[in-house]
Amino acid sequence: MITLYAAGPAYGLPEGSPYVTKTEIHLMMAGLAYQKVPAHPETSPKGQLPWIDDDGVKVADSTFIRAYLERSYGVDLDAGLTRAERAQAWAIERMVENQLGWANCYFRFFDFDNFEKGPARWFDGAPEAMRQDLKAGLLDAVETNLKAVGVARHSPDEIVELASWSLTALSELLGDKAFMMGERPTSVDAIVFGVLAQILTPFFDSPIRRRAEGFCNLVAYAERMLATFYPAFAAEMGAQTLKAA
Repeated sequence: MITLYAAGPAYGLPEGSPYVTKTEIHLMMAGLAYQKVPAHPETSPKGQLPWIDDDGVKVADSTFIRAYLERSYGVDLDAGLTRAERAQAWAIERMVENQLGWANCYFRFFDFDNFEKGPARWFDGAPEAMRQDLKAGLLDAVETNLKAVGVARHSPDEIVELASWSLTALSELLGDKAFMMGERPTSVDAIVFGVLAQILTPFFDSPIRRRAEGFCNLVAYAERMLATFYPAFAAEMGAQTLKAA
């Protein structure tokens, strides 16, 4: 049995990490049995979630986990796509992971209200005297990463503009299709949904969320993905899970 080490449900979503969401949906697409276990990033071979343990074979990072699953279990999550479509799907994945996701991260950590009700709660179990230092250390680490990828070198308005360009591109690429590459989900849908869900959840407020809500096809797509891969969660939470009240 494959064990998926994950962040777990959070922020009104079935999974608090878009990258864990990506891997979990890939496991579902592949039809592979797995158990999901909450874990801390420090347990991972690469210091980040997700990672899997497949009967002693440990694989970290969602992209390499996908490659391992396809190679080891003889599945192709992009079956039916042409070489050009596979290339397009990879380009979309890189845009979402390496730009849109980081832009959203900025407002998750550096908007005070969002941070305090979200990432700051990771330290609720720590001794109270240590919590402020732990929060400060987390913010320093995230800022270092955001500067390394270039996002935190821009003003908040510029970060929103960067995100808006990516959201516009996603909306245009999706068009009136059910999923990013056609009428059935493929590998790229896992990460597009994972990041869009983090942006659209009403748990957090941000200018990027408000921009995303203006793309009706993206909102409908995110709801469709939720209903497809997390039907019990979608039914329990109601039809407006990813829409602001």
